[in-house]
Amino acid sequence: MNFQQLRIIRETVRRAFNLTEVANALFTSQSGVSKHIKDLEDELGVELFMRKGKRLLGLTEPGKELVVMVERMLLDAANIKRLAEQYSNRDQGRLTVVTTHTQARYALPKVVTAFKRAFPKVHLKLHQGSPDEIVHMLLDGEADIGVATEALADVPELASFPYYAWHHSVIVPEGHALQAVSPLTLEAVAEHPIITYHEGFTGRARIDKAFSTVGLVPDVVMSALDADVIKTYVELGLGVGIVAAMAFAPGRDGKLIQLDSSHLFPENITRIAVRRGHYLRGFAYRFIELCSPELTESRIVNSLVPSRAADVA
Repeated sequence: MNFQQLRIIRETVRRAFNLTEVANALFTSQSGVSKHIKDLEDELGVELFMRKGKRLLGLTEPGKELVVMVERMLLDAANIKRLAEQYSNRDQGRLTVVTTHTQARYALPKVVTAFKRAFPKVHLKLHQGSPDEIVHMLLDGEADIGVATEALADVPELASFPYYAWHHSVIVPEGHALQAVSPLTLEAVAEHPIITYHEGFTGRARIDKAFSTVGLVPDVVMSALDADVIKTYVELGLGVGIVAAMAFAPGRDGKLIQLDSSHLFPENITRIAVRRGHYLRGFAYRFIELCSPELTESRIVNSLVPSRAADVA
């Protein structure tokens, strides 16, 4: 048994048993992948995969148990390497933070600036993705820290922590009819075409729920991944915008008006997440603490034990 065989087992499950994709991901040949799997099965004396001819269909019962052990072994192997790096190069290395556009653009700039001043030799990789991509990168060990509003609280393998609370905000061009509506109502907003986020991004589900709760179906004529695009088309007069409140700045968005609308939509909580059992370098804890001083290293460490399935509120 060797680490390459273990990596192949893990990647085969991740790639839905497509050995061509496994080979591409691990920079080897499909025949080499098949041989490693067969050699391991011969060594263990059990079949790990269900087959139809040469095609893999799924895991056998021993295969399912083995995959859990393989994930733990490869995670521990990566942790050993990170542990050595922590003591040999305490203030050097790589930190990968995966987040959505909204968080990268509006919530994290001050944190990133302070972090780079404190750790100039750490290569900080800020990767933008969807909430589902963020979860997958954390689980696959491709990212150390995830920041998002959706998805992070629902995965037992992740420990997630509240970062900050926020509301959605209605924005319109100067002179729009909604400026005269006080207090603003969802009924008044629903009389106009709406431009807001794609489904699954930046609290979109809560926007939809707010309208449906009062029996309204808004006319969403455009949706986008980030607030900058939404604001561009609102400014062109194509609709009323609904964006995260922190995405609007009066000085920067001078041709648009932000209406008092926090009472219309429920509160959203952006969360910070790390994988349970994943060893974090000291500077990773510092990054999280820069986001929220309450998220100390000791609090996070206590949450990372894999057997603790409960989320940290």
